[in-house]
Amino acid sequence: MYAIVDIAGQQFKVEKGQEIFVHRLEEKEGSKVNFDEVMLVDDDGKVSVGTPFVKGISVSAKILSHDKGDKVIVFKKKRRKGYQKENGHRQFFSKIQIEGIGKVAAKKAAPAKEAEPKKEVAAKTAAPKKETTAKKAEPKKVAEPKKETVAKKAATPKKETTAKKAAPKKAAAKDKE
Repeated sequence: MYAIVDIAGQQFKVEKGQEIFVHRLEEKEGSKVNFDEVMLVDDDGKVSVGTPFVKGISVSAKILSHDKGDKVIVFKKKRRKGYQKENGHRQFFSKIQIEGIGKVAAKKAAPAKEAEPKKEVAAKTAAPKKETTAKKAEPKKVAEPKKETVAKKAATPKKETTAKKAAPKKAAAKDKE
């Protein structure tokens, strides 16, 4: 019996008792993990393919250790430019052992008594929200610019800067002669 499972964004073909390295998982060493995203299950020739996942099937595993992978050297160079850069990287992995592939127990529905208080709390919080939306619906008044300041700016005459600048240049030219 084997299955194809999505673990941390990668697909793995797993069997019971197999040890594999996967991208780092958040759980502690020795803890058990269940993977519900099973894409295919083969049970002695009986194949079940999911769309995208097979319902009711999960893979259970145990985290054996958290390790680092081998160092990968990243070297960048641009010829004739004097640029070269070297970096190293070690990926974090978790070593897991597959304990079993099986059906998931159906989850029981929550009792109706717990659902009723939540509805009351939602109703109490909904009433103030309706009042605040009514206040936001009022249009805001926009302040209009003062007309006096616009009139003063238009009434001031522009200075003639070109005539004043031209006169000193001619005088300077005469002094040089």
